Amino acid sequence: MTFYASRKKFSGLSSGIGKAFSKLGLSPNQWTLLSILPALGAFWFLVQGEYIYAAGMFIVSGFLDMVDGAVARETGKVSKKGAYLDTIVDRYVEFIVVFGIFFAAMYQGLPHFLMAAENWIFLFYFGSIMTTYAKAAAKEKGLGEINGGIIERAERLGILFIGLVLASVEPLYLVYTIALLAVLTNLSALQRIMKARPI
Repeated sequence: MTFYASRKKFSGLSSGIGKAFSKLGLSPNQWTLLSILPALGAFWFLVQGEYIYAAGMFIVSGFLDMVDGAVARETGKVSKKGAYLDTIVDRYVEFIVVFGIFFAAMYQGLPHFLMAAENWIFLFYFGSIMTTYAKAAAKEKGLGEINGGIIERAERLGILFIGLVLASVEPLYLVYTIALLAVLTNLSALQRIMKARPI
């Protein structure tokens, strides 16, 4: 399948989702805010050490994040304020899930890998923040649109989802996943910083 065929297929899927969910009467912004609820569900299951249910809630939250944009395009309600709210809520959803993993590490006794699981979680979240901030800061300072990097938000959330599923088999796999994400996100942040050529 070519890139354009794949893009067309995804566009058709998004349009179908937009048509279906716009009939429920919720605005795009309401769908955006609704994605926080399954993220909170994921947090709860993570604290309980129920990783497969946490993964399920996580994927529901991600789906709702896709619904808001599809509904906005279908109903002609695409706006800068809506895009801003979507970006802010994305950060909250990611924080809630990562915070839940931190509690799982603290209270469910996730094994160590080279260093404590909590340290890997901190490094991963810092890398995620810096990847996003490197782009925002470059735009704010007039250095242009900085994208790319070895891993972006969609990829890191996809890898995190896989890690949650694997954790239901062996919690140490989640630690490996977080360690991998800690390395990749910080490398991505450095790549974006170098693209802005501050030095």
